[in-house]
Amino acid sequence: MINDKIHITPQSLSSALAESKAQGERIVFTNGCFDLLHVGHVAYLEEAKKLGDRLVVALNSDESVKKLKGTNRPIVNQHDRMKVIAALASVDFVTVFEDDTPYEIIKLIMPDVLVKGGDWSVDQIVGSDLVLANGGEVKSLKFIEGSSTTNIEQKIILGYLARFSESKQK
Repeated sequence: MINDKIHITPQSLSSALAESKAQGERIVFTNGCFDLLHVGHVAYLEEAKKLGDRLVVALNSDESVKKLKGTNRPIVNQHDRMKVIAALASVDFVTVFEDDTPYEIIKLIMPDVLVKGGDWSVDQIVGSDLVLANGGEVKSLKFIEGSSTTNIEQKIILGYLARFSESKQK
């Protein structure tokens, strides 16, 4: 069932959404790295799902994440990230994009609702021009402070350094 949600190409995703659109279902779209899944991601995706019938999540490819977050990221490769996101009940479709932004996917599938986390203002959300021009909605959802992959990564590093320091003192 997880694999049924995963669409490796935007074209495959577009084909899969055709039936939903034909039935008048409301398509919600979001994107991101979703590197280490955490409570902020889960809450955000559940909130996004409430805005429509089908939730589409487009993941930044591994190369795209490296450009955005640095050479040590992603921590989890894109195929595994796709499977983890697809396992969430709130998510109906998952795809990956190679470009710096999901603009072309948004243009291809033309969702009814485009969402990002609260750390993005509506005017900063890539594709908002397309969705708004097509009569859709663009929303910036609640952001849970302190809940980020970067924070988790820093805690792991600090914990490792503390243990390493303790072992050197022995």
